[in-house]
Amino acid sequence: MTADRLESLISFHPFTRLNGLLSGLKPPAGVDPVLLSVGEPQQTPPPMVMAELQRTAEQWGKYPQAPGTPAFRSAVRDWLNRRFRLPAAMIDPDRHILPVAGTREALFMIALSAVPESANGARLAVLMPNPFYHVYAGAAAMAGGEPVFLSSTVANGFQPRPQDVPADVLSRTALAYVCSPANPQGSVASIDLLKAWIAAARRHDFIVAFDECYGEIYGDVPPAGSLEAAALLGGDLRNIVVFHSLSKRSGAPGLRSGFICGDPKQIQRLTQLINYGGVAVPGPIIAASTALWRDEAHVEAGRARYRANFDAAERILGQRFGTPRPGGGFFLWLDVGDGEGAAKLLWSQAALRVLPGGYMARPDGQGRNPGQRYIRVALVHDPATTTAALQRMADVLNPMADRRESYSSSPETRVEV
Repeated sequence: MTADRLESLISFHPFTRLNGLLSGLKPPAGVDPVLLSVGEPQQTPPPMVMAELQRTAEQWGKYPQAPGTPAFRSAVRDWLNRRFRLPAAMIDPDRHILPVAGTREALFMIALSAVPESANGARLAVLMPNPFYHVYAGAAAMAGGEPVFLSSTVANGFQPRPQDVPADVLSRTALAYVCSPANPQGSVASIDLLKAWIAAARRHDFIVAFDECYGEIYGDVPPAGSLEAAALLGGDLRNIVVFHSLSKRSGAPGLRSGFICGDPKQIQRLTQLINYGGVAVPGPIIAASTALWRDEAHVEAGRARYRANFDAAERILGQRFGTPRPGGGFFLWLDVGDGEGAAKLLWSQAALRVLPGGYMARPDGQGRNPGQRYIRVALVHDPATTTAALQRMADVLNPMADRRESYSSSPETRVEV
C-alpha cells in the first residue's frame, strides 16, 4: 500500500511537473539562466557555522542523539522567549523542544505521528491550505489520511480559517497544516486567526502543525507566532506543534537543521520516530545551530538583502501582477493570468525558471485551481542578480499583460457591471 501511495505522488510533484513543462524548450543563447523556482537562499552561511563545525569535528565520529544537547534546547527556548515575548516558564526545553534534520523531514513525519490509520473505520482528514507546500500532501497520503484542501485566495487573505471548515470535516480531522508566512503567497496570519486554529484543534482534538519557517523574513513588522497565541490562551501547548528552520532564517539550507516545539506527547512520538527511522542531527551541526539561534546580527543582514530584492520588485513590476511586497517570506506570487504559459515564455525568452502556481494546488469543488493564474518567484539571489532578473521578467510579462488587458477591455469582450 505504501509503495502504491508513493507511486501515485510522483506525477504531482511540482518540480517533476515543471521539468516536464520546460522539456524541449531552450533558453535564449548567450543569456545566463537564473533559477527563481526553488526557495533556496543563495548566500554563504555566517562564518560561525564553519567555526563551530571545525571546533566540534571530533563529534562526527559519534552517533548523534535525537534530543540534541541541553545547550541547543536552551538556546532555542531563549530565542523563542525573546522573539515571541513568552512567559519565562512556558517552554520546558527538555519536554517541549526537539531538534530536527530540517523542517521538511519534520513536517512529513508529523503526519506519521499524528494521523491514525482510521477512526471507527473512517479515514481521517488532514487539512492544508490550497495552494500548499507539496510535503503536506505527500505526508498526508503516506500516513493514510485524506488530504482536505482549503482554498487560500484573495478573498480570505490567502489564509484559510477554521470557521470556514464544515463541522463534520473538523470532527474527523487528525492534523491541520497552517503556514504563516504562507508559502507561496507570503500572507501572515493574524494573532486572532492563530488563536482560532488552536481553539478549533482543542475543541475537535486534532494537532495543528504551524509551519513558521519563513517567520524571520519580513519587512518592518515581525509576523505573529502560534506560541505567542498559545501564551495568550494560557500557555498550554496541547494540540500544537511549531516548526522553525535555519534554512531560511540563517541562509543555511545545506545544514539541514531546525526544531519543533509543542505538545509533549507529540515531541515524544516524533523522538521515537527518529530513533526508529529518522535522522538525528549530528553533534557538529547541533553546535553550529546553537550558535546561530543565539545570534541575530546575521538574521538582520539577511532581512536587509530580501528587503532590497522586494524594493526592486516594487520598482520594476509595480502593482500590475499583485502586491510585490508580502507580509513575510521571500516569494513573489504574481497573477499573470496563465501560470504555465508565463513559465514557458520566461524560460524560452528570458532564461528565467519560475514555478507555475497551479503546480502547488489542486482543483477545488468547482474544478477551479486557485493557483492556475499565478507564478511563484523566489527572490533568493543577491540584489544585483535579482534586479537584473526582474527586469528581464518585466520585459516578457508586460507585453503579455498588455495583450490580456486589451482583449478584456475591447467592446467585443467587455462585460458591463
